[in-house]
Amino acid sequence: MSTPRLVLASSSPRRQELLNTVGVEFSCQPADIDESVHANEAPDVYVQRMARDKAAVVAARQQDADYCVLAADTSVIIDGEILGKPADYSEAMAFLLRLSGRRHRVITALCLQTQVGVSTRRVETTVQFVHLEQQQCNAYLATDEPWDKAGAYAIQGLGGAFVEAIEGSYSNVVGLPLAQTLQLLAEHGVSSMFDGPQG
Repeated sequence: MSTPRLVLASSSPRRQELLNTVGVEFSCQPADIDESVHANEAPDVYVQRMARDKAAVVAARQQDADYCVLAADTSVIIDGEILGKPADYSEAMAFLLRLSGRRHRVITALCLQTQVGVSTRRVETTVQFVHLEQQQCNAYLATDEPWDKAGAYAIQGLGGAFVEAIEGSYSNVVGLPLAQTLQLLAEHGVSSMFDGPQG
C-alpha cells in the first residue's frame, strides 16, 4: 500500500517548519478562504469551522484519490474573544496590553480530509503572560515579528520573553500541535521520521 500524498492547506512558515522538523513530506496549497468570524460565533466553533473549510477547499482541487489534506486554524482567546492578526499598530498594542499579566487560551483545530472522510482534533494550551510595560510593547512592535501572528506575538521568537508559563502543547502555540498532528497523520498512513518504512 502506497503512502498517501500529503497536502498542507496553509502558507504558514511556522507550520511548514514544524512538519519539516519531524520529517513529514508534503506540498503546500493555501486555501485562501474568508476567515471572518460569524456573528455570535464561539471561538471553539470558529476554529473548527476554519480548519474544516480550509481542508474542504483544498481537497476539492485534488486530481487523484491518493491524497490527505491537512488544515489547521489557531486562535488566541481571552475573555471569550478571538484575538486575530493585528490590523495595525494600535490594535497590536491593545492586544499586548490586554494579554499583559494574564492567562489566555490558544486553541488549534486540526482537520485531515481524504477521499473517504474527515478526521478532526482540537488542542488547547493555556499561556500566562508577564506584566508588560508600554515601552516593552513599543520595542516589540518595532520588530517585524508580531504582524502576521494571532494575538500579536510569537512564542518561538522574541515574544517568548513575555511568556511566564504554559500549560499544554508548546508547538500548539506556534501553530501546529506536533504530537496530535503526527498521531492523526499516522492513522492515515502518512509517515514521519519516527515511523518505520512504509509500503
